[in-house]
Amino acid sequence: MTLVLGVDTSTQSTKTLLVDAADGTVVDSRSVAHPPGTEVDPRAWPAAYDEAVAGLGARAGEVAAVAIGGQQHGMVALDEAGEPVRDALLWNDTRSASAAAELIAEMGGPQACADAIGSVLVASFTSTKLRWLRDAEPENAARVAQVLLPHDYLSRHVAAPGTEAFTDGGDASGTGYFATPEGRWRPDLAEAALGRPFALPRVVAPGAVAGETATGAVLAGGTGDNMAAALGMALEPGDVLLSIGTSGVASAISATPVADGRGVLTGFADASGGFLPMVTTMNAAGILDLQARWLDVDHAGLADLALASTPGAGGVTLLPYYGGERTPNRPAATGTWTGLTPATTRADLARAAYEALLCSLADAVDQLVAATGTDPRRVLLVGGATRSPALQALAPAVLGRPVTLPPPGEYVALGAARQAAWALAGTDAPPTWPLPGTRLLEADPTPHVREAYAALRDRP
Repeated sequence: MTLVLGVDTSTQSTKTLLVDAADGTVVDSRSVAHPPGTEVDPRAWPAAYDEAVAGLGARAGEVAAVAIGGQQHGMVALDEAGEPVRDALLWNDTRSASAAAELIAEMGGPQACADAIGSVLVASFTSTKLRWLRDAEPENAARVAQVLLPHDYLSRHVAAPGTEAFTDGGDASGTGYFATPEGRWRPDLAEAALGRPFALPRVVAPGAVAGETATGAVLAGGTGDNMAAALGMALEPGDVLLSIGTSGVASAISATPVADGRGVLTGFADASGGFLPMVTTMNAAGILDLQARWLDVDHAGLADLALASTPGAGGVTLLPYYGGERTPNRPAATGTWTGLTPATTRADLARAAYEALLCSLADAVDQLVAATGTDPRRVLLVGGATRSPALQALAPAVLGRPVTLPPPGEYVALGAARQAAWALAGTDAPPTWPLPGTRLLEADPTPHVREAYAALRDRP
């Protein structure tokens, strides 16, 4: 058995999967938590990796190839000695929101920004954090010699001494200074963000070998978490992946780049040489968390209540923009309920929450389809919330199409493992790994649910 190691250095933890390179079977796994917060000492990530790998025991020594997937966008600013000049700012640190607006204006506006890098900048992007560093901490900015992404930083730790820092086009496409449509760095945009030049890591081609580990194993280029998940799910053109976490994400593999000046779609690259357009909602699993708390039930109880109601929730409709929304762009929005009557039941309230979540995701799919011009061949659904029997029952009804439900898994780490196996094999395409336990969810469509939701969404 040839073993490869896939790693997910996420916001919350480092997850390691020991995988059989032949068929993708997970042999063992370990997870070690990261410090909380949106501003973190990046040296915590190598420490977590070392602890996780140690937990794999002797078999870790049998690993033939390694790849690392990781949280996108984070700013890891290093000095001439390769040490952090300050704690890393993570993707979910929003202090650079005004810097994003400033950089967009300097680039000539939203459409010019999207044409240059594939996306309209938001506070998540690395370049906005560099502009914040320039203005808020000029002494630290003056010490910056190189900027890495989180997965780059951990890859550097795993690589043999003397290996030049590297990244891949997928993760690089979320920096704000990478010409995604052309697959190259834009050093001029990087310098404009920080106010001075700095070193950029080399970009490793899809499936290529980036170097070796200290123990002689093949080291692949790694990639961002969304790109690694797409690789782990073996997404193909025509597939749409819906991920339900803190945020909701609809993504698809595309052979052509997207440049949406509205900012609805982010036009990332993928890990296979194509593109990964993506639509994100701010409100997703939290809609269900809040509803369960209000109804004083756990998630199993919430699902039971929802399934006891009827399609359309007895006439109750929820617009779930509790903390504002990104798709559509309504940062000042709040949650809105309509159709409440004396006949409304707790079951109706539970059902309305599930239907609102799914209608919001359906809107994201519509935006993705409109931008790419292709109707989905498959819609796949992943994320912790998909364990809910109510979500499984209602998803194909609200989305109006069958939904593919892969088995629960750590798909970022699995995608990294698949990339490692690809680099090890030296083939033109990644290996084909089955996903046993995948289910097809079907139900009669309920278009009136989306019609009621759209009427509330579009109300003046």
